[in-house]
Amino acid sequence: MFLGLFSSKRRDLFVRGLHFGKKFTTPTAEDIVFKAVCVNIRQKKWNFLDQLSSSLTNPLISRVFREFRSSPQLILEFYRRIGGRVAILQSLECCSTLIHVMVHRKNYEDALDLLKELMISKGHSPLEVLDALITTSEVCLQSSSNVFDSLVRACTQIGATEDAYKVIKKLKTDNHRVSIHAWNNFLNHLLKVGDVGRFWTVYREMISDEYYENVNTFNLLIYALCRECRLSEAFSMFYRMLKSGISPNVVAFNMLIDGACRADDLDLAVKLMKRIETMSSGYAYPNEVTYNCIVNGYCKKGKPEIAEEILDKMIEMNVAPNVRTYATVVDGYSRNGYLEEAFRLCNKMVEKGFVPNSAVYNSLVHCLYMEGDISGATLLLSNMMENCIDPDRITHSIIAKGLCRNGWINEAVKHHKWIVEKNLFGDAFSHNILISYLCRSENIRGAEQLICSMFVRGLIPDVVTYGTMIDGYCKASKVESAVGIYTDMIKIDKNPNLVVFNSILDGLCKESSVDASIVLVNEMKRLNMYDAVTFNTLLNWYCCSGKIEEAFDLFTSMREVGLANKVSYNIMINLFCKFGLFEHAKELLGVMLTRGLTPDLVTYTTLVTNLSKKSNSEEVVKLHDYLVIQGVIPDNRTYEALVRPAIREISPEF
Repeated sequence: MFLGLFSSKRRDLFVRGLHFGKKFTTPTAEDIVFKAVCVNIRQKKWNFLDQLSSSLTNPLISRVFREFRSSPQLILEFYRRIGGRVAILQSLECCSTLIHVMVHRKNYEDALDLLKELMISKGHSPLEVLDALITTSEVCLQSSSNVFDSLVRACTQIGATEDAYKVIKKLKTDNHRVSIHAWNNFLNHLLKVGDVGRFWTVYREMISDEYYENVNTFNLLIYALCRECRLSEAFSMFYRMLKSGISPNVVAFNMLIDGACRADDLDLAVKLMKRIETMSSGYAYPNEVTYNCIVNGYCKKGKPEIAEEILDKMIEMNVAPNVRTYATVVDGYSRNGYLEEAFRLCNKMVEKGFVPNSAVYNSLVHCLYMEGDISGATLLLSNMMENCIDPDRITHSIIAKGLCRNGWINEAVKHHKWIVEKNLFGDAFSHNILISYLCRSENIRGAEQLICSMFVRGLIPDVVTYGTMIDGYCKASKVESAVGIYTDMIKIDKNPNLVVFNSILDGLCKESSVDASIVLVNEMKRLNMYDAVTFNTLLNWYCCSGKIEEAFDLFTSMREVGLANKVSYNIMINLFCKFGLFEHAKELLGVMLTRGLTPDLVTYTTLVTNLSKKSNSEEVVKLHDYLVIQGVIPDNRTYEALVRPAIREISPEF
C-alpha cells in the first residue's frame, strides 16, 4: 500500500510537471543574452558586456534600446562604451532605434549628435538615414514625427541645405509630414546662409502644403523683410500676425526695432519700444536686446551721448545692461573722438562690477592709435594682458594698422613675426594687413617677401592677398606683374572679385592700353561683375585721353542704366570746365541736383576754381552761395584761396 501511495504521488507530480511544461517554454539563446545584457547595463558592468560583444546582433541591440527607452542616458552610455568595439553598432538599424528613443525622451541634443555622427563620421546620406528612421519607427513604441524634424535640423546644422530640403520632400512623397518647426528651422537656415530669395520660395511652398504660421514663422518673415530693408512690409506682416490671433513675443518687437534703427528711423524705434507692453497685451516687455538695438543705432548715428541716456533709462527700468551694452557706447564715444568720455564710461562699467572684454579694449586702443598716442595704446594693451583678456584677431589687426598708420612699419613687422611664431592665426588675415600697407607705401619688394614667407609656412594667399598685390602693382605702374598675379589666381581656382577687376582696369587705363581695357570691361559685363567704379574708371580715362565722343556715349549709357553717380558727374563737369564750357558745366550741375545727387567738395572746387579764372568776384561769391544752399560743404583751401578774397573785394568791411 505504501508503494502504491508513493507511486500515486509521483504520478501526480509528473502530471503537474507536464502542465507546467505547457506554460513555460525553453528560453532561446538570444533571450538569455538579452537578459544578461540588461542586468549588466543596469549594474553598469561594462567589462562583462565586452565579453558578450560577439553575441550581440542587430535585433538584440534594438530590443535592448527599446527596453531602456525610459533611461536614455543609460543606453547612450552603453552605446558610447562599446560602440567603437562592436561592429554591429555601426548599423543604421540600431542607431535609428536609439535616435527614436532619444527623441521620445526629449533628449534632442543627443539625438542631433547621433544623426550628425551617422552623416559625417559614418558616411550615410541623409536620405539613407531617413529610410532607416521610417523603417524603425514601425517597431519603436511611441515614435513621433519629431524624429524627422530632428533630421532636418541636423542637416541644417552641418550645412547640408539641399539634403534638408530633400528630406522634407521625400517625407511628403511617402505620406509623412514634418512639423511647422522643421519648416521654420529650414527657413531660418536659408536666412543664415543669405539665400533670401529661396527663403520666400520655400515659404510659399510651405503655405501651399497647408501649413499655418506660428509665432516663430512670423518672426522669421519679419526678420527677412527687415533684412531686405522692407520696413513697411515688415510692419504689415506684424499686424497680420496680430490679426491671426498670435501674440507677438519680444523677438518680433526687437526685429522691428532693429529694422527701424537700420533704416535710420530712431524715433520710430524708441516709440515702438515704449509700446511693447501695450501692443502685446502684457505678454512682452523690452529686454536687454531691445535696448542694445537702440543704443547701437544712436552710436552708429554719431550720437553716443543719447545712447548713454538710453543705457541709464535701461537701468532705471530694471533691465540689466550687459558688457555688450557698455562696449557699444564706449565704441561710440571712441569712434567720434570722445576719448575722455569713453574712458569715463569704461571706469563706470568697472564700478558696476563688469569686466571690460576685448571689444572694449579694442575700441580704446584703436582710438589711441588714431590720435597718434602709441605709448598710451601700448600701456592699455599691457593692462589688457594683466587682466587676462586675450587679444583677438581684431586686436592684432588694430595693432598692425595703428603702427603702420603712425609710421612704425618696422615695429608692425616685428609684431607680425611674433604672431606667426606663436602660431596665433593660421591664415592670410594678419599678412594681408601688412601687405596692404607695404603696397601703399610703394614697398612692393617688402610685400613680395611677405607673400614668400606665407608659402614657406604653408599658408595659402586668399583673394584679398592677391587683390592687394594686384592693386599695388597697378599703382606702381607694373601692370604686367599685376596681370601675372591675376593669371596665377585663375590657375589655382581663386576667382577674382570685383575689386581685383577694377584694380586691373585702373592699371590698364593708366598705361593707355585701350584694347586691353575694352576687352576687360566686356569680360566684366559677361560675368555680370561691374559697378559704378568700373565705368567711372573708363570714363575718367576717356576724358583724360581726349576721347570726348566715347566719354559722352559712355556717360549717356551710364545714366540710362542708373550707374551714373556723383563721381561720374564730377568727371563730366571737369571735362566741360577743361574746354571752357562753363555754362554746360552749370547745366550738368542742375541735372545732378534733379537726380537727387548732392554736389561734394570736388564739385565745389572744380566749379569755383574754373569760374574764378574767367569771371568777376561777384560771380564767384554767387556760385559759392548757391552751392552751400544746395548742401555742399566748401573745401577749406579753395574757400580761403578764392572765395574769401572775392568776398573782401565786394564787401571790404568783411
